[in-house]
Amino acid sequence: MNFQKQITIAGKQVGHDQPCYIIAEMSANHGQSLSKAKELVHAAKEAGADAIKLQTYTADTLTMDCKLPHFEATGPWQGQYLYDLYKGAYMPWDFHAELFELAEKIGITCFSSPFDKTAVDLLAQLNAPAYKIASPELIDHQLIRDVAATNKPVIMSTGGATLVEIAEAVKVAEEAGIKELCLMKCTSTYPAPADSINLRTIPHMREAFGCPVGLSDHTLGNDVPLASVAVGACMIEKHFVMSKEDDTADSFFSMTPDELAALVHGVRQIEMAMGQVHYPSEASKARRCVYIVKDIQAGERITAEHVAQMRPGGGEIMPKSLPDVIGRTVNKAMIRGMQLSWGDML
Repeated sequence: MNFQKQITIAGKQVGHDQPCYIIAEMSANHGQSLSKAKELVHAAKEAGADAIKLQTYTADTLTMDCKLPHFEATGPWQGQYLYDLYKGAYMPWDFHAELFELAEKIGITCFSSPFDKTAVDLLAQLNAPAYKIASPELIDHQLIRDVAATNKPVIMSTGGATLVEIAEAVKVAEEAGIKELCLMKCTSTYPAPADSINLRTIPHMREAFGCPVGLSDHTLGNDVPLASVAVGACMIEKHFVMSKEDDTADSFFSMTPDELAALVHGVRQIEMAMGQVHYPSEASKARRCVYIVKDIQAGERITAEHVAQMRPGGGEIMPKSLPDVIGRTVNKAMIRGMQLSWGDML
């Protein structure tokens, strides 16, 4: 694979040697209200996210208005037909320009997941700085080619895809000329239980495909995305809502502004804690060393009654050498509480 080791989104470098890139996924949580969508952009910025991500589709670009049984939604959306679900969840396309403009004004990156060529064209007109291929679209190789034609970085989610399907999509991306690719480990369950995430897949994907790898997370809470940083995730995406009480298609598994702020803080703390391979070059003084515990005269031999290992440390003789000083002769008088050194003995 000939992908770059890091990608650049709106001037910010993203990769395994860079700070983890955190994306707040607006999804359907705008509730088809432009003011709510703008509120989410502001809240994502205030919480410290690097980007706010949209989804660009219409009901007609995803499915058809048909009431046959196989067009019924499943899982948490059971009881609705797909067309009706998407019609109530999609972001009106005339919102996009204002949201991109707002994001640029306040200093947060805005991009989107297109679901067909018309969506790619709209986002290209807005000069989107990156494109995300959503998990269900990973098998749409023409969509990958359409996105590749923009010459922008591409993020591809892998939820529900087999290893063979991921490899096929990556090959299509490479053949289409994509150089800046980031894969996202994803579990397409809403919400996803922790035992379905398999974070160890992240370093495996990174080695297998030679590109940065992140986590698109649908679990509740921050435990899993925080843990992903420790196994090498360079990007985290979480669905984002102003309140879990909001009546939207995705609110029940989305994170609130307070949770997003806590995620950002936690990720930055973990990054600092990860540091690098390091061992102290000097021994700590907060340990034991050998002390005189009974006064001893010059020329007298040291017995077990004269010495002991205790805190504070900082002395020359470590506890492991205590047996070696027994029977040695001191060359000066020493009083209780003095640290014993090799130079104090004959």
